[in-house]
Amino acid sequence: MFAYYLRLAFTSLRRTPVLTALMVLAIAVGIGASMTALTVMRSMGNNPYAYKNDLLYAPQLDNWGAQSAYDDEGNPPNQVTYRDARALVDAKKADYQAAMYRTGLSVRPESEELRPFQTSVRVTGKDFFAMFDVPIRHGAPWTDEDDRRKARVTMLSSELNEKLFGGINSVGKEVQFGDETYRVVGVVDDWLITPRVYDVVTNQFSEPASAYIPWETAIDLELPNWGNNNCYKSNDQPGWAGRLGGECIWMQFWVGFESASKAGPYREFLDDYVREQKRLGRFERPLNNRLSNVSEWLERNNVVSDDSRIQVWIAFGFLAVCIVNTVGLLLAKFLGRSSEIGVRRALGASRSQIFAQFLSEAGAVGAAGGVLGLALTHLMLGGMRILQGGAFERLARVDGQMIVVTLVVAILATLIAGLIPTWRACQIAPAIQLKSQ
Repeated sequence: MFAYYLRLAFTSLRRTPVLTALMVLAIAVGIGASMTALTVMRSMGNNPYAYKNDLLYAPQLDNWGAQSAYDDEGNPPNQVTYRDARALVDAKKADYQAAMYRTGLSVRPESEELRPFQTSVRVTGKDFFAMFDVPIRHGAPWTDEDDRRKARVTMLSSELNEKLFGGINSVGKEVQFGDETYRVVGVVDDWLITPRVYDVVTNQFSEPASAYIPWETAIDLELPNWGNNNCYKSNDQPGWAGRLGGECIWMQFWVGFESASKAGPYREFLDDYVREQKRLGRFERPLNNRLSNVSEWLERNNVVSDDSRIQVWIAFGFLAVCIVNTVGLLLAKFLGRSSEIGVRRALGASRSQIFAQFLSEAGAVGAAGGVLGLALTHLMLGGMRILQGGAFERLARVDGQMIVVTLVVAILATLIAGLIPTWRACQIAPAIQLKSQ
């Protein structure tokens, strides 16, 4: 019966091509606008580590001054000082832990065909690769012994490995970063997470680093921070010593556990650590530690901005306007077929059958509008990638799940739009229509 209703729907739609085109276009434009905004916001708010959400945590320690909180809501800073990162690393209270920050180094290729260039480097601990499931193409991360020796070793991204060594297994080869020579211990496979969970302070949607070097090595070499640096008071000492001993926050710190039950004891450890630091004259504010899992971390750092949420609401408001317009068009179309409805009712068709027939026609309009809306969504996102570039190269893309959502929303929206016109069509009295004929 449903197939029969669909054949009737397509026959009816072909009879009024202009009206059909207007309805399909109204739904398509609304779907295109709403799905474009939703796709971008969904990519921004994506949790790439939802599968281990309760195993990864970002500690926050409130080392800010007593006179004012870090922000208006009284939250602790979203980065840590070197002093605290050093203490937490040395304590080894977590199964995995990594202090990190972003720096940049000049690369001096051996090939005469390549000119020296600067590249982004992530300074981190070896546990970083296990915590964030970084895929390894060749080799392996550096060892604890490398950390103790402050060894000049590095993990290269696949892109940098391709540029320097033509993509071969470069483990054991050497790379000149600045004035130091680093031995390659591994190559990271193609890896891209959105947002960049482990560092959301500067640009949470930027590309991963081109190379990775040990945190201990970077501290020994006094490599500068290319990220955010906040201080509530000036350092007591100048230069690098002041940076390491001061209260400026400039490092990210993450811990990982093999079991979610270990997070509670780690929270207690953080509280005990701050109480000890208070006795030494630090941490002037009341105890205000946080241990945020991945989803909490993304929420607390407003990875999805209020502007993005407002844009989604506006886009769906526009879709509602398009649906209202479709209601009017469907009403005009269905009521214009009063005589047909009267004849069908006189031949024995029930109101429920008339309702199913005309609702099927509305659904067909929605399906066509969804397909066209999907094409408009791709077109709008393509325009955003061209105009915005950068992060939008990854954010403005439709995946298989969004294709299904787009089609479902389009059909549901049109079915809802067709309820009133269909109900009105079912109320037509067949006797009056037959008499008028």
